[in-house]
Amino acid sequence: MRRPRAAVPRRAGTTWSHHLGDITTAQPTLTHRYGDHPRQVADLWLPSGAARGVVVLVHGGFWRAAYDRSLQDAVVEDLVGTGWAVWNLEYRPVGDGGGWPRTFEDAASGTDALADVAREAGLPLHRVVAIGHSAGGTLAAWLGARHLLPAGAPGADPRVRPTAVCAQAGVLDMVTAAREDVGRGAVTDLLGSGPDEDPERYAVTSPAALVPSGVPVLALTGAEDDVVPPRQSAAFVAAAVRAGDDARLEVVPGEGHMEHLDPTAACWGAARRWLEALPG
Repeated sequence: MRRPRAAVPRRAGTTWSHHLGDITTAQPTLTHRYGDHPRQVADLWLPSGAARGVVVLVHGGFWRAAYDRSLQDAVVEDLVGTGWAVWNLEYRPVGDGGGWPRTFEDAASGTDALADVAREAGLPLHRVVAIGHSAGGTLAAWLGARHLLPAGAPGADPRVRPTAVCAQAGVLDMVTAAREDVGRGAVTDLLGSGPDEDPERYAVTSPAALVPSGVPVLALTGAEDDVVPPRQSAAFVAAAVRAGDDARLEVVPGEGHMEHLDPTAACWGAARRWLEALPG
């Protein structure tokens, strides 16, 4: 796996370019700026033919500034090569303008910006799938549920709603993750307080608190993951199913946390099979 690079946008502003077959050396078809901060951008990658749908990719890194959307480069290549348009989303992290509520506002605004870009690019918005890894799995699952948020909450009243979500090693119960110190304080750093000090923040950010969402969810985890415990995925799915959601757990034997970003690994293979099986 490649190391994360410096957290800077690929290109400033909104710039179109031709699609190139080798995505590892090409520029995205479009880099769209949805805010003034350098992190408030998303890359659109288009396949060579008609898109089968749009995948909103949300990167991980415990919402911290050391990581950016380049973590997703290899899976972007795989998705575009199989006919999917990809919206690779960047957001303000802790340490670079983010934290509560800005990281969530960016995930929402950056996804909603797809509505305008899709019209110009001729993309279908009836099939938008959110896929996120680790901290991005939290945000992907939250994107699938934010239509439930009360008026005035960060992310309420979405313009773009995912039709399905895959949370890869997601931090899906923020209360438990904060209490168990998953990510060495990452959750409390993001939200600015613990669940006992400010339960309202956890109620509008934790995917486990936002079930049933009515959106199909795959919680995918490696059995050997020692970064985000597989019990995060298992507990979320159990709660979602009890609430009436279409939620499924898949635990991949022998793999850990970073295999989700490797197109040759079984974790990514499981995500691809799920994606291929979604109704059109």
